[in-house]
Parts: sequence; C-alpha cells; structure tokens
Amino acid sequence: MKFIIAIGIIFITSVLVLPSIIVIGFSNEEVSPYEDPEFVKQTTSETMYSEFTVAVYRNETSVIEQVAFEEYIVGVVSSEMPATFEIEALKAQALTARTYYINLLTFENLDLPKGAYIKDTVEHQVYRNNDELKEIWGDNYNRNIARIREAVYETRGEIITYEGLPISAQYFSTSNGYTENSEDYYEHEFPYLRSVESPWDVESPHYESEHVLSISDFQEALEITLDRNSKIKVLGRTNGGNIKRIRVADKEFTGRELRELLPLKSSDFTINLVDNAVSIQTRGYGHGVGMSQYGANGMAKEGSTYKDIIHHYFQSVKIQHKEEVMGLITETNN
Repeated sequence: MKFIIAIGIIFITSVLVLPSIIVIGFSNEEVSPYEDPEFVKQTTSETMYSEFTVAVYRNETSVIEQVAFEEYIVGVVSSEMPATFEIEALKAQALTARTYYINLLTFENLDLPKGAYIKDTVEHQVYRNNDELKEIWGDNYNRNIARIREAVYETRGEIITYEGLPISAQYFSTSNGYTENSEDYYEHEFPYLRSVESPWDVESPHYESEHVLSISDFQEALEITLDRNSKIKVLGRTNGGNIKRIRVADKEFTGRELRELLPLKSSDFTINLVDNAVSIQTRGYGHGVGMSQYGANGMAKEGSTYKDIIHHYFQSVKIQHKEEVMGLITETNN
C-alpha cells in the first residue's frame, strides 16, 4: 500500500439514502442474512449505491473496472484481511480502506492511466472482484463474502478524520509489539500516526520469520564487501523498536533501506553470518505504521469494538460519515 499524505480534498458526492436494514447477530451455526441472495441483491443494487463509482485499474489485464463504491470496499477488505478474522476487525479494516480511498482523491498527478482513480495492487490497495474471490475461496465463498459484506455494510459511509479531513489511513499485517511513528518510516510526521503498544501481534504467524541468503547475494544486494574483520552494528532504534540506522561492514543504512534492499518482512531484524550464508531473523510484517491487522483481530477477540480498534491505532481521530466531512469542508471553504 503506497503512503499517501493528506494535503487537501477534492471529493464530489451526493447523500446516500438507504432503507433501514436490521441485521441480527448470528453464531457459527446460524445463517447470516448476507448469505441470502435476495438480501444481497437488495443491499448491493445500483440504485442504493449510485452516489459514485470507483475506476479501478486492473494491473494484470490493463483494464479499468467501474465498481460501486461500497462494493469496491468489499473487494478491498476481502483482499487485504483474512475473511476469518473477527467481525469487529473486519469493520476496522473497512474504515481504513474507505478512508484510504477518499484521501487518495485529494491528489493530482498520480501515476495512473487516464480515467483510473486507483490501482488494484499493494502500491495502493489490493482489490479483487467477485469472480476472482469465488475462484480463490471456492466452497467458502458464500460464508466469507457474507462476513465481509456484514462488516462493510454495517459501517457504510464511515471514515476516519483528523481536524475535519480524512487521514492517511495506513495499515499493515503484524507489528513487533509496537507500531511506528510515521516519521520513523516515512518522511512526514502526523499526530495521529504515533507509536502504540500492540501485544496481540505475538499470535500472528508472521510475528517471527527467518530470511536466509548466500553471502554473495547479501553483498550484491547491499553493494558491500565482507571480510573476516567486517562487523554489523545497530546504530539506533525507533520508538517502536525497529532498526533506525545500522552499519554493515563500512556502509550505513536506514532500517527501511536495508529491509527494501534484501527484502525483509519488517525493519526489526537481527543479522547473523553463519558459515557461507546470512541468516536474518525478523519480527513483524509490514511497514509498522498505523493499524496492525493482527493486532486489530486480537483486540476484537478480547471484546473491543471496531471504534475501540480505530482509536487505539490512530490517535485523536474521529469516526464520521463522509457527508459530515463534506459539510465541514464546505463551511471551511466559504
């Protein structure tokens, strides 16, 4: 997911009027109303979601796909977070995905084909349509898509704001136990992207990993030469415990630089030279800024709501409907 900096907003929308939908909570044995084809048809009809569509550039086919906004969010949440995660975690993901897209609309001169608003890759947000999800999920499609739709539709229109504007809604898979301050990984400091504790991530399958490569590949990637006197020294760590700067032989790197050159799952790593190989242990998976997805799921398992999750990972923010935000922007500009 590409880092986006909010500097303004240009966003045209109309108020979406939806009929009231009562959704009764269901256990694993009960059938979700979102598995009912007629119910889904009603909630996804073009008349209900006619406010605007998202022009998604499909990287593999080079086609621009027009998708109703909330259906686009369904496709992103389905692709960016496991459908088996807790509903409250999926709702938090829906808010971050929705906010990310609206924030993206504030920028001009993005590297996009004419007519496209966003890419379907990790450069922006991963998106898959229903046909692709059916192929990936197989027999689990109906159950999985029902969970995603529940999370998206029960939070529809809600975004995360700071001082009346949509935030740069960063998210990633797994932390090392703490998230990062934005300026410790990216260039800019944002008051809502602060380092916070995230102890739930220890349960993630990505919490600890090992990356092994040959000495020659290691030297080539870093453009260095190792000898028996070469040393590896950590020069500093961030508030979140990731590598800030490190010296390898006679060359210095930031943690992010070394992570991207090798590449590694995270910027919290330990390098060991073993015989003719380099073994690198990492903790966490992703850039570490914003919401940890496995942390969000851990919070949900303990009873936290999606609002609790959002306010934990994003400091001093509000959860608002996009129509409210547009009203505030209009008043500010008048």
